Amino acid sequence: MQDRLKFVAFGGALVVLFGIALGIGALVGDPAEPAPNDMAHPAGSDTGLSESRSGYTLADLAAPREPNQAGALRFRIAGPDGAPVVRFRTQHDKKLHLIVVRSDATRYRHVHPTMDAAGTWSIDWTWAQPGTYRVFTDFVPDADGTGLVLSRTVTVAGTVTPQPLPPPTRTATVDGYQVTATGGLSTAGSELQFTITRDGTPVTDLEPYLGAYAHLGALRANDLAYLHVHPEGEVGRTPAGPEVAFHAQAPSAGDYRLYLDFSHGGAVHTAEFTMETPTVESSTGPSTSGGALRKGGGH
Repeated sequence: MQDRLKFVAFGGALVVLFGIALGIGALVGDPAEPAPNDMAHPAGSDTGLSESRSGYTLADLAAPREPNQAGALRFRIAGPDGAPVVRFRTQHDKKLHLIVVRSDATRYRHVHPTMDAAGTWSIDWTWAQPGTYRVFTDFVPDADGTGLVLSRTVTVAGTVTPQPLPPPTRTATVDGYQVTATGGLSTAGSELQFTITRDGTPVTDLEPYLGAYAHLGALRANDLAYLHVHPEGEVGRTPAGPEVAFHAQAPSAGDYRLYLDFSHGGAVHTAEFTMETPTVESSTGPSTSGGALRKGGGH
């Protein structure tokens, strides 16, 4: 089954100051996001860069205020009636996926908090470095079954040295694994395949992770527009490596940072890539910056 995620633009700067605290040593996410830039993307599309959509809101976001300060990252999802949502559908083995990344596309994390009976999600949290971070929540409310991605930003105190986007590459090394990418992202839709080896030997026994042999996160470098792509095929029917294939369609040309999560040897590993996305005309006509970004299915 294929999921689809539509994109909108995020108007204004990613660096936002915050003024409300929740609990000791916690800093709340920005109280109001800048309005979408409708000139860049049509109204109604979704990049995951808004805190509210379809009546649902990412609320009461709180996290430690300084690097290396132990604490919790907390938030709630408020429903159309303003009350915390407490019923979510399981998607890819979890009720909610939390993706956190710094504004320069570094410090990427994909984790899974737990929810209490009152609808507050939380997870133990420590920031390694200062900066402005975007916190994405990817979930399906049980009430209507529509998948949503909501996000807000958190500023962590300290002097920030933004990292430049690494140059485009087709090979990444992580934890002793070598991952090679073929294909690419395009605005017309395209195939992406990753081949995983270790010490020159193909990895053919990838372990299921969140219901798949790998997951692909993609962020548009200029604004962190979000995409979570799932591979083609199914666990148990598709070979468990060394190749994992995806199909995706980028909403616009530009640079993207890709994060491939896979599990092997009892641990999850993340290989990172930078890719340039050209504008390509599809069979139905030229793509636009507001087009849908398709997520591979099978789950």
